[in-house]
Amino acid sequence: MTYCLLYQLVCDYFRCRFSWILKDRLWIYFRGNMAMEVTQVLLSAQLVDSTLRKHAEETLKQFQEQNLPGFLFSLSAELASEEKPVESRKLAGLILKNALDAKEQHRKFELVQRWLSLDASVKSQIKACVLQTLSSPLYDARSTASQVIAKVAGIELPHKQWPELIGSLLSNINQVACHVKQATLETLGYMCEEVSPEVVDQDKVNKILTAVVQSMNANEGNTEVRLAATRALYNALGFAQANFSNDMERDYIMRVVCEATISPEVKIRRAAFECLVSIGSTYYDKLAPYIQDIFNITSKAIREDQEPVALQAIEFWSSICDEEIDILEDYGGDFTADSDVPCYYFVKQALSALVSLLLETLLKQEEEQDQDEGAWNLAMAGGTCLGLVSRTVGDEIVPLVMPFIEENITKGDWRQREAATYAFGSILEGPSPDKLTPTVNVALSFMLAALTNDPNSHVKDTTAWTLGRIFEFLHGSTMATITLTNCQQIITVLLQSMKDSPNVAEKACGALYFLSQGYEDVGSTSPLTPYFQEIVQSLLNVTHREDAGESRLRTAAYETLNEVVRCSSDETAHLVLELVQVLMTELHKTLEAHKLSSDEREKQNELQGLLCGCLQVIIHKLGASESTMHAFMQFSDQIMNLFLQVFACRSATVHEEAMLAIGAHAYATGRNFAKYMPDFYKYLEMGLQNFEEYQVCAVTVGVVGDICRALEDTIIPFCDGIMTLLLKDLSSNQLHRSVKPPIFSCFGDIALAIGENFEKYLMYSMPMLQTAAELSARTSSVDDEMLEYTNLLRNGILEAYSGIFQGFKNSPKTHLLIPYAPHILQFLDSIYMEKDMDEVVMKTAIGVLGDLADTLGSNAGSLIQQSLSSKGFLNECLSSEDHLIKESAEWARMAINRAIFV
Repeated sequence: MTYCLLYQLVCDYFRCRFSWILKDRLWIYFRGNMAMEVTQVLLSAQLVDSTLRKHAEETLKQFQEQNLPGFLFSLSAELASEEKPVESRKLAGLILKNALDAKEQHRKFELVQRWLSLDASVKSQIKACVLQTLSSPLYDARSTASQVIAKVAGIELPHKQWPELIGSLLSNINQVACHVKQATLETLGYMCEEVSPEVVDQDKVNKILTAVVQSMNANEGNTEVRLAATRALYNALGFAQANFSNDMERDYIMRVVCEATISPEVKIRRAAFECLVSIGSTYYDKLAPYIQDIFNITSKAIREDQEPVALQAIEFWSSICDEEIDILEDYGGDFTADSDVPCYYFVKQALSALVSLLLETLLKQEEEQDQDEGAWNLAMAGGTCLGLVSRTVGDEIVPLVMPFIEENITKGDWRQREAATYAFGSILEGPSPDKLTPTVNVALSFMLAALTNDPNSHVKDTTAWTLGRIFEFLHGSTMATITLTNCQQIITVLLQSMKDSPNVAEKACGALYFLSQGYEDVGSTSPLTPYFQEIVQSLLNVTHREDAGESRLRTAAYETLNEVVRCSSDETAHLVLELVQVLMTELHKTLEAHKLSSDEREKQNELQGLLCGCLQVIIHKLGASESTMHAFMQFSDQIMNLFLQVFACRSATVHEEAMLAIGAHAYATGRNFAKYMPDFYKYLEMGLQNFEEYQVCAVTVGVVGDICRALEDTIIPFCDGIMTLLLKDLSSNQLHRSVKPPIFSCFGDIALAIGENFEKYLMYSMPMLQTAAELSARTSSVDDEMLEYTNLLRNGILEAYSGIFQGFKNSPKTHLLIPYAPHILQFLDSIYMEKDMDEVVMKTAIGVLGDLADTLGSNAGSLIQQSLSSKGFLNECLSSEDHLIKESAEWARMAINRAIFV
């Protein structure tokens, strides 16, 4: 990049003498030559020749690293120039957009800070270029510019920068040129997606919505403008809270949206129904005046319109079901006239007509729908919605669906038999067992016969799925759907169906999974015990099928094997031990394969992960009793050696599954696990440093806890290294935030294991806990997702404190914790007064209050008495309906009384 480097060198040389204005003039001098160079590099970066392409990519990377302002401006200028080739303009816009945003939170934060730190004049030039591009005749250039503008707006508007943007965009709406209007509406839509509603004041929101909704009107002559406006409204609906509270404004918006659902253009109709779906979720409580018209519109679309539109019309009713299910679950159906969250029972009001409509869609199957994992069509959408309706209204759906089932279940046309079976499977969740069990008892034999004898694969697929639903919802220790008489028939049919086509076999595995789960709590003897060996062998045979890679069949077989083992009775323990040897042999075979292609390597990694997962379940099962654990110990060294070899493969998936299996192994073998630590420790370190695949890091943190519980104080030789890595993880901006709460919990596990030996880590861990506690105590104006994370963080911090207090209990060094007690009590006060902690946090928090009193004794008594809310918090927990919270509170009360009065 000769010109770029020369420009930078000249600027650096004259930095003390030249003002920014002079520097800008210098930049103008160079940019003409540089622009030609950038065009060629961008074109070369898209060549088929890998050598030339890689060289171009490296050149762009160097340009960015050596002169970021120049690089970004060059891209914006390339995008804006009508004289440049289409290909270079498109790539320039894409690179510019990616320079402003990223999926990973830490990277996104870095890019935002990088943009904000750029000189204002450079940013102004870039923004001018992308705004100019909205007038380009080239759609791809306009669309990319829209996305870039939205990304910049997402960065700058929250910082009160670029205040003129919205006014500038709104002025474009009045342009005569339709393509400018279309691009501007697209930009407004993207902007609403990037920016939080509270960032834009209501006056501007009103103007945006006015511009968008007016452009959606039927009298808008340009189809592309109307489509862009409809899509923009979808993104802008979150900004319309005040407008939907105003009857006139809401009526206008709803009228325009409903008119758009009958537009001659299919894309506009689909986009309008997408708006209706969003309105149904966001403004459910405002729908009552419109619901009859919406039902008429959606039923017409479902019956008569093209599939993309009909699917969205069905989705509207699915979203209404979701809303009503949530309301009924949260509030128990106990509503008053002035309830904050009323349930309007829209689904119940439309029930008969809606069910009839959905049953019609079940007959619109596609020939290859079972083979295509990503298939989604009218029949599938209708069945899914029917299932949601069933959950919403319960028993009332059964008499509306049964006539359809009875009429079609024996018809000659496979579509009718499949639709009837699908309808039956869809209504098994929601109605009461009393309502369904008589029908299921009659239908079970019919279903088993259909799974065996029906000539059509689609019917068999849906029948196996329906059997799985029967076993999931209507089978268990409290229900007598499955008897000893029909159990053998069920097993025989399911095992035979596992030899069928992959899609049918996968559903049969799923049915067996839920059948096994239903016998989890039956005690020492299970009706499946006589068939255990045959079931296990059949599932292993499935995993060896040549077509086991299709329809998730191999994965389903191993998942079912896991559940069969997990829910098995003590009588089959000797067979589970035999299975250990079989799985070890299978895992060893995967380690012998060498010189594999990338596809073969991926399949090998997947298989290793499945085998490690299965061994993990078996270890848990055998570790549950002393006799079986003793028998398992004969395989302990071999199995650990296999896990260590799996780690050497360095696949993230396998790493995660093998790590979980080792955690189970440590838990089962207890202090005997110490002999494996020297060889295993390096992999533990690797897992704790795996920031990129953060799930692996999270699993490894959990395994550290398992090992602490197993080894207790024999883990001390490894604690310096582990604590160093955990503290480093907490300090990192690169590690995903979800890993940090478990790390705090892990401090507690380590302290509990090594007791007073944790003293050397107090000076590092306690300040970290204190800082995190202060952050998690302040939760004002957070969304539900952030509140959920905050409670996870609080719980992790509290578990750390609990482990530390319990670890130091009865130690002569408890005085070391006294300086930290006031802050911990302050933390408990603050989260109590916030009134937004969940039940898990409440239980852990009251436990910490008890631990503090129990460990520090009289040293804590006066501090607890001075606490602002300890008494109120304790009383609230004592009166809790959750027996676990109440138990913890009763114990804490005794500990506090001892601390105060003894």
